[in-house]
Amino acid sequence: MSSPQAIPSAGRPLSAGAIALMLMLCLTWGFNQIAVKLVLPDIPPMLQATFRSMGALPVLFIIGSLRGVKFFERDGTWKPGVIAGLMFGIEFVLIFQGLRFTPASRAVVFLYTAPFFVALGSYQVLGERLGGTQWLGLAISFAGVALAIGVPQPNVDLHVLLGDLMIVGGAALWAATTLVAKGTRLRFAAPEKALGYQVATSIPILGLAAWLFGETIPHTPSPLSLGLMAFQAIWVVGTTFTLWFALVKTYSASKLSAFTFITPLFGVVGSYFIMHDTLNLTFGAAAVLVIAGLFLVNRPSQSAAAPRDALLNVTKT
Repeated sequence: MSSPQAIPSAGRPLSAGAIALMLMLCLTWGFNQIAVKLVLPDIPPMLQATFRSMGALPVLFIIGSLRGVKFFERDGTWKPGVIAGLMFGIEFVLIFQGLRFTPASRAVVFLYTAPFFVALGSYQVLGERLGGTQWLGLAISFAGVALAIGVPQPNVDLHVLLGDLMIVGGAALWAATTLVAKGTRLRFAAPEKALGYQVATSIPILGLAAWLFGETIPHTPSPLSLGLMAFQAIWVVGTTFTLWFALVKTYSASKLSAFTFITPLFGVVGSYFIMHDTLNLTFGAAAVLVIAGLFLVNRPSQSAAAPRDALLNVTKT
């Protein structure tokens, strides 16, 4: 990637359509966590991740081909594409394996440190700059997630701390992938091609991880599990991830990333209705914090209005 430069979308506020689309994406990703849990008795996590990447790849080719995307055109995007793919694959290895050591409630909180990594990286890599009010909004939203999920303290040992560290590493790679997609020539590629690099590169990484951890499928998966795997491959990875990268190309990476704080809240609500988990007044307070934080993040800020090097022309890296 090049040195920090002005990105035209850095100061662009999210449109009503972009906000609605982000809400839909967060709803999908919140339910996806439930889908993964429901499939676990039939298909282990690393194999799930491998199969969903394998299933998503032809979906990307079909959608891209219908839109006239030239997947194999030499446009200088393959290097950042492969780099993003390596991070994409390792990200899911860290997250799924971190869940073996740390409780899911702690994992969700640490996973959603990603917006902070994006905000930090956006200033250095993209020339985006958040004001004090927007940083406060990020902190309030994260506090809401922590309140909704809870951060249990008993029985925290070195294994739990190792799992926490792995989850944070996954969050950092999630943020880094977003920055690569936004701050390199990859931002000039069609979303299907940008995501195609990542999905294709992740398949051997995830497959190798599944083999190293000795994962096997103990019996024939149920129709529900197969249907949920199709949901993950076709809709979650093949469609919503493509929409995410399309939004990243158009709007501020920091502001978009802040919206992902809503995802675990949707997951909690979905768990209540589908898996009969407990839902109480604490969740309502948490939702208010998240919404308030997002309002502050997306509120125009005088101190954040002009990114650094705003007079520079955008250069392809």
